[in-house]
Order: sequence, then structure tokens, then C-alpha cells
Amino acid sequence: MVRDGGRILINALLQNGCKAVFGVPGESYLPALDALWEDANSIRYVTCRHEGGASFMAAAHADATGEPGVCFVTRGPGAMNASIGLHAAYQGSTPLILLVGQITSAHRDREAFQEIDYRQVFGPMTKWVAEIDHPSRIPEYLNRAWRTAMSGRPGPVVLVLPEDVLKAQSDIADLKPAILTPVAPLASDMAGIELMLARSERPLLLLGGANWTRAGHAAIIAAAERLSVPVAVGFRRQGLFPNDDRNYIGNLGFGGAPMPNDICREADLIIAVGSRLGDGTTLKFSLIAPVPHCSLVHVHPGAEELGRLYQANLLVQSDPNAFAAALAALTPSNASTRHAAFCASARRRYETMLELAPQPGPVDMGAVMRFLSKRLPADAFMTTGAGNASDWPNIHFSYRRFRGGLAPVCGAMGFGVPAAVAAKIADPDAPAVYIGGDGDFLMNGQEFATAIQYGLDPIFIIVDNQSYGTIRMHQERAFPGRNSGTGLTNPDFATVAIGYGGHGETVETTDDFAPAFERAMASGKAAIIHIKVGPDHLGPNMTVSALNSRRTVRQRLSN
Repeated sequence: MVRDGGRILINALLQNGCKAVFGVPGESYLPALDALWEDANSIRYVTCRHEGGASFMAAAHADATGEPGVCFVTRGPGAMNASIGLHAAYQGSTPLILLVGQITSAHRDREAFQEIDYRQVFGPMTKWVAEIDHPSRIPEYLNRAWRTAMSGRPGPVVLVLPEDVLKAQSDIADLKPAILTPVAPLASDMAGIELMLARSERPLLLLGGANWTRAGHAAIIAAAERLSVPVAVGFRRQGLFPNDDRNYIGNLGFGGAPMPNDICREADLIIAVGSRLGDGTTLKFSLIAPVPHCSLVHVHPGAEELGRLYQANLLVQSDPNAFAAALAALTPSNASTRHAAFCASARRRYETMLELAPQPGPVDMGAVMRFLSKRLPADAFMTTGAGNASDWPNIHFSYRRFRGGLAPVCGAMGFGVPAAVAAKIADPDAPAVYIGGDGDFLMNGQEFATAIQYGLDPIFIIVDNQSYGTIRMHQERAFPGRNSGTGLTNPDFATVAIGYGGHGETVETTDDFAPAFERAMASGKAAIIHIKVGPDHLGPNMTVSALNSRRTVRQRLSN
């Protein structure tokens, strides 16, 4: 059957199981938009308000589902706006396919309107960039893109589609879905790990990466409990292990708290599964140095990541799910009693860390987090962006849903709002709650309109301290009292929500929060809860005045 390139492309996406495409429409890919209209019952095109929001949504949808996120944008400015999602996906090992409409092939290399060489621009932040020169090759390229995005260390791929290629016709047949070939650990690998565990006093299991499955998730829980090993997750990987499990002891690295990092320093064996051990997880390569302080087993599906930086005792190239199944099958050794004692002690220290003293200011965010952990069901999504406000959920919320924590490993502001919309696309029946600062929300707050358009009901909790709080914190430490460029004048966010057609609440005291949240949940609409914590607030156990007070004490002691 003769079809145009747009129809061939959408069929190729359908063949690979794509259920949603996030984008901003453009004239460069009208045939594909037309094909999406024909298949609206099978594949959903989610119209976003900004290409950055669209690419973040696609990345978050991938993180929530385990399947490649798909984003479609137009040439030039559209593609450049979407680049932030590519960077987030690259650093987060998230499978993402960015489809870019391109100028017509006959106009290449003339600096035509909105022309860009995408190989040059996107090459360093993707696994593969390709431009398709004929509609007959679209199924081939799409399958390769799907496989490349998912294989080894997952990541983003860019496919560039000239206008004339999407309009041209071909009788090329559809291909079968791309086939993945996960790799499993060797028997000798597992024998070595069994011996290392038997010799260990204080083992730690560290989980990271993005290509976990439900079966692998269940297997790693079973392995941790069977072997009595404490489990930490990497930077912003809270959805990889249930936080209420007796073996969980917190997240390592940035945005964490001292206790889990201390456990990492005390460990005499670390089994890192799926993580590339970046500086976010290793606290700028201090918790686990290139020459580690303890025995290290590094398990990763990408051969290029193994031995690239870390001098591990054992390098295991394996899909994390296959490794988890093999680990769960190991027989506990005589050392398991020691391991259980270490695990129980670490868990008690973690639980003690969660017991926050009352927080100063008009709204006690510690009390807010305790309420949310009890009120939200186990299948809830929690999404965050960047900044100290995200420390509230990432440390003090009990994540229980597999893939339920959606956050930018690259530290990009503006991720959490699109992520909450994407979560509701992935699972409309599950609650999705965003927590972020006022600066973070306003990076992509326009995607609230996307939630309204599709009848979605995420709840956006804005922790408003009238500043870019994280930078203010660093500023106060480095240049005390010299606040430059970090102050913000904000709108009435509750009124903004109502103006969009959603539900709005303003919270100015701790007691206001619970009833405001219940009203937001009952509204059945996308909702904003605007929490006014005040400009002194910087995050958990941190205020501007406390920083100033400690500095004053140090100055007095030095004199």
C-alpha cells in the first residue's frame, strides 16, 4: 500500500507500542500530524505549550512507564527549545526519541529558514542523531532509534525528518517491533559476589539507572530481604525501592541527608546496580572515589560505563533485572546475621533522620510531608524539579510506587510540572503531586494549561520563599548579606490556577494545609496549592537567619 512518510512514521511508532507523543505542532511535520489525527484512538498526541515542557513530559513519561518517551517538534527554534529534555534524558539514562521536522532536502546548506545541522548540535548529548533521506527508510530508522534508546545505557535519540520526506510516498511495508537483547550476569560473576558477601561485615546495595522492570523491582526487593542487605538509591532515584521497606536507608549524594552518606562511607562492600555512579550520587566523587574506599561491584548494562572511571573489584555487564533475579537466587551465608544487624541499625538511623523537629516559619513543611506520606496512597506519583524545595519530598516523603518518583537527575529546573502532567497521562487514576519552589514552578508553569486541556488533575504544591532559594543559600554562605539576583516577585498562584480553569488554594499556616489539600483532591481538577513559607525559608532544617546566626557565632569564636 502506497503511503506518505508521515503515515509510515506513525505506523512505525504504533508497531513499537508507542501510546503517546508529546509536542508542539509545526508546519514542518503536517503529514505526521494528519496521520496522528487518523490514529487518535491508538496513539495520543499531547499538545504542550512549550517544546521544553514537551521534551520534559516525554522524558518523564519514559521514566514512569519504562518505554521510550516520544517528542515531536518543528525545526530550528522548536528543536532548540526541546534540547533541555535531551540533556535531562542523557544524564538520567532515560530512553527518549525526539522527532524533528526539518527544512526540505533541496534547501540544505543554504542557511534556509530555521535550518540547523542537528548532528553538530545534538551529537554530544544523545546516543544517535540521524536524518532520514527517503520515506522507504523510515521503519528502519525508527526501529533502530527505539532499540538504541533502550539498549545498554538508555538515552535519547534524535531523528530528523525533512518536509519532503514526510510528504513523499512509498510502498514500504511496516517492520516488526524492535527487538531488545538484554545481557545477564555470568555464573562466575555471581559466585564472586556470593564470596564477597560472605566476607563482608557491612554490605550496601546501591540502585540506580532507568531500565528496571516490575519483575526486576520485585526481584531486587526479594534479594535485599533474603540477604539482609541495606538498600540506598542514587540521586533522585527514589522510585526504585519502596521507602517503607525495612531494608531501605535513603538516597545518596546531593539532595540527601548526612545519614545515608555516612552509611556509604562505613560500608566495606558496595554492590552498585544500574547506576553509572555520577557525581550527583557520589557527592562529587567523594562517597565512592575512582579508587573506592571499600570493595566495589559495579553492575551496568552498558559496557562503556564499566571501568570507565571506577576501579571496581568486579565489573558485571548485565541488565539490572537479570542481575536482580540472579542476586535473589543466592544463598545467604553465615555472615547474614552480621548483615542483618548492620541493616537494622542503618534503618533505625534513617527513621531517626526523618523525625524532623518543628520547622520555623509560618508553615512547617515537615508537618506537610508527614501528612502527605500518610494521606497519599501507595500508587501515587511524586514529581519534583530542582532546588532546595525538592529536598522536602526527596528526603521526607515515603515513595512506595515503582517508578513513582519523577525528578531530573541533571538538576534541571522546570522538570516537575511537565512530569506531573506526564504521570497523569501514564496512569490517569493514580494521584500525581508536584512539589517545587516558586522559581521552579514558573520555569514551566504554563503546562498547567496542558493539564486543564486534557482533563487531568495533578496537584501542584508551590513552596514560595520569594527567591531562587538554592542560589540564595550558596550566596549567603559565600557572600553573606549580599543578596544579588535571587529575589523574586511572584503572582498569586491560586488565582493563576483559577484563571486557567483549575482549582486554587493559598496556605499561610501549617493548619491550613490539610483542609486545602483535601479540597484540591475533591475538586477533580488540576490544582495549585500556594504555600507561603516566607523569604527566611531555604529548605529542611535551613533558614537564612540560622545561617547568619551560625556565621556570627563562628566570627565571635575566631575573635
